[in-house]
Amino acid sequence: MIQRPSWSRRAVLRGMLGGAAVTVGLPILERQLNSRGDAFADGSLLPTRFGVWMWGNGGLPDRWVPATEGADWEPSTLLQAVWPYRSKLAVLTGLDVRVPNTIPHFSGAAGLLTGRAPLGVEGDNTFASATVDQVIAAEVGGETRFRSLEVGVQPGVGSLSFNGPNSPNPAETSPYLLFDRLFGDGFTAPGEEVRIDPKLRLRRSVLDAVAGQATALQSRVGSADRLRLDQHLSGIRDLELRLQRMEENPPDLAACLRLGAPLEGLDAAQLAERHDVLADLLAMSLACDQTRIFSMFFHGAVSNWLFPGSTAGHHQLTHDELGTQPEVEAITLQIMDVMASFIGKLDAIPEGDGTLLDHCAVLCASEISLGRTHAIDNMPLIVAGSANGALRVGEHIRSAAPGNASEVILTLIRAMGINKADWGEGDSMATRGYSPLEA
Repeated sequence: MIQRPSWSRRAVLRGMLGGAAVTVGLPILERQLNSRGDAFADGSLLPTRFGVWMWGNGGLPDRWVPATEGADWEPSTLLQAVWPYRSKLAVLTGLDVRVPNTIPHFSGAAGLLTGRAPLGVEGDNTFASATVDQVIAAEVGGETRFRSLEVGVQPGVGSLSFNGPNSPNPAETSPYLLFDRLFGDGFTAPGEEVRIDPKLRLRRSVLDAVAGQATALQSRVGSADRLRLDQHLSGIRDLELRLQRMEENPPDLAACLRLGAPLEGLDAAQLAERHDVLADLLAMSLACDQTRIFSMFFHGAVSNWLFPGSTAGHHQLTHDELGTQPEVEAITLQIMDVMASFIGKLDAIPEGDGTLLDHCAVLCASEISLGRTHAIDNMPLIVAGSANGALRVGEHIRSAAPGNASEVILTLIRAMGINKADWGEGDSMATRGYSPLEA
């Protein structure tokens, strides 16, 4: 049956599917929006989301870079899969990661995602600072149930999301555990009555007491301890916000619904199939406004995953296959198919005057450009989604001279409404955004 809408963004559908009750949030309707369709009638903006979608081992730049530029660009060999979404993405070429390439497969990731060279040496290394997703999450992550979500497709894949040195955010690779985390007992669908656990208020009162004690202690310790206490209080505040979100009304964005649990028996070898399930869960978590920040790692740097049709592992082939590397090309095409499917899932969810993709900025990248040499110049970069109109999409944007990839990152941060003056350090520092990407 249809619950009569009050036009306060709370209308839902209730019914039965396969013998189970379902609750589906109605799409945001025209009468709920302003005259332009880009915000709610009460003036509140549709949320902007940021994400990173990464794969390992780079690709083949000579078959990645389109031959033509601008809005009339033609797809290169490796970009055929994303062509259907060309009006909603920007292909960026000619941009370098400007850090010393001292740790293969790691320097490029660190330089791209932090603007800084990694710390340490190969085998004992870490990022020097927080990654772009966590910098953004620190500003806007408290507005949702989850500050950020980190998802991995390949079992055991390492995370490239860092809070700071030696502080990675582990990627959830189990579809079953991700489902339980997102749509288990803590999830409330639009229109459902919020069920408040009586233990929550007790936990919050304890947190208040701890915060008060910590604040009082700050006046009696040195600067180093004050820094540690600041970090501790930030963690407490983040937890308080999460508990507060659990007590509030559920999100009321377009097409939000509780998904069914993943099917049993999903083979770990089915990488594309695993991605499909995890991507559905992640896309719906964005549609339900459970998070606005995410990182998705398809497979890892130095991954030797055996792709269908290949005679050896991916990483091995990037170095050992002779000639034009047709097997590496075939693997990269498979990866691009999966990336395109992720973009398509976001674009298939209606929201406001467009789709969920229109209200996202998704950086799609690898940690190197040419796998054979571990190069980190002319990086393969795609930005999908216009971030609510803040970004210029629908073009192949080629840097006339070797550009600084950090300028792209600074542009993405600012597109999320964060007034940040610069990004990175040394040769990698950017004090201005990448103007061709700015709307």
